Amino acid sequence: MLILGIETSCDETSIGLLEVTKIKADFFIKPISNLLVSQVKIHEKYGGVVPILASREHYKNLPFLFKKLIREEKLSVEKDIDLVAVTNGPGLIPALLIGVNFSRTLSWYFDKPIIGVSHLSGHLFSFLLPPTKKKKKISLSYLNSLFPLIALIVSGGHTLLVYCKKINNYTIIGETLDDAAGECFDKTARILNLGYPGGPIISQLSQKQRRKKAKSKISPETGKIEFPRPMLSQNNYDFSFSGLKTAVLYFWQKLEKEEKEKLIPAIAYEIEEAITDVLVKKTFKTVKDFKVKTLIIGGGVSANLRLREKIKETIKNEKIKINFFSPSLEYCTDNAIMIALAGFFESLNKKEDWREIDAISNRKF
Repeated sequence: MLILGIETSCDETSIGLLEVTKIKADFFIKPISNLLVSQVKIHEKYGGVVPILASREHYKNLPFLFKKLIREEKLSVEKDIDLVAVTNGPGLIPALLIGVNFSRTLSWYFDKPIIGVSHLSGHLFSFLLPPTKKKKKISLSYLNSLFPLIALIVSGGHTLLVYCKKINNYTIIGETLDDAAGECFDKTARILNLGYPGGPIISQLSQKQRRKKAKSKISPETGKIEFPRPMLSQNNYDFSFSGLKTAVLYFWQKLEKEEKEKLIPAIAYEIEEAITDVLVKKTFKTVKDFKVKTLIIGGGVSANLRLREKIKETIKNEKIKINFFSPSLEYCTDNAIMIALAGFFESLNKKEDWREIDAISNRKF
C-alpha cells in the first residue's frame, strides 16, 4: 500500500510517500519521497516559532510540495494512494489546521481512507525508517519482541518518557513541567546571542570546547562553570528546565563583555552537559524501574550526539541488558514519512472518516 503522509504541526512543512508491503507475518517499508520546507529563516529573528507565520507558510508550501510529489513520482492520487495520514496533534493549532484541512479535502475529493496521527507516535516509530528509496524488512515477531519499551521523545516542544506495552498501547509516565529540552537549548542560545535554533549551535560549541580540553589534556569538567540539574534527585520521572535557563541568564548577566566572548564555548558545554545529564539519568531510572527490553529515542533533540553518547556509555558502564535504537538524523526533525509509518500502525486498528478528523493541540497518543 502507498501512504501519503502530511506534517504541519510546527514550523516544518512536509509531505511524504511511504510504501508498505505486508507478506504474511512480515512487512517491508520503503520511503519513496520525503519533501520538506524549513521555516527557520523566517522565525530565527523572533528567537522561536510564531504560530500565525508558521500557518501562513504551510498554506503556501503544502500545495507546492503536493504538486511536486505528484509530478516527480508520476502519481495518480485516485489510483495509487491507499491511505492519507496526517498529523492532527499535538502542535500549534494554526499550523495543524492547514495540514488537517488539506488532508480532509484530499480524502473527500478522491474518496480515500484517512487517519489522524499523533505527532508523538511519528517520533516513536521513526527509528524503524530506512533511508529514502531503501527497503527494510521488519518481522512482526521481532518487532513484538522489543516490547515492553521506554521511549524518550525530546524536541523543541516535547520532553516526555513513554511506557509502551505493545504497538498502539502507550502510557506517558513522565514529562516536562515547564520548558521542553529543545526549548531550553533555544532559550539559552538566545541569552548567549547565538541565534536560532539553539540546539545545533550549542552542540557545535560544546564539541569545540571538548576537543580543546582534550588537546590540552584537561578535563572539560574541570574548573568552573556549573549549572543545576533540575529535579535530578526527585523520585519521579518528570523534567523541568526553566530553572536551568534562569541560572544561565543570571550567570551571563554578571559577566563582563570580554568574559562573555571568552567563555561562550565553556558555557555552551555546560548547558549541553546539564540537559543531557538530566535526560539520561531520568530515562535510565525509568528503564530500571519498569524493567523494559528496549529503549528508543526520537524527536529533534535525539539528533544530539552527546545525548546518544551518554546513553551508550551508561548501557556499557552499568552493564544494562537492553536494546537501544535511535532514528537516522534525517528522521529526527519533523517529517511526513514518520507520520505515514505511524499512520500505517494506527490504521491496523481503525480508519476514520474525513468528517471525524480535527486538529487537537494537546493530543498525546
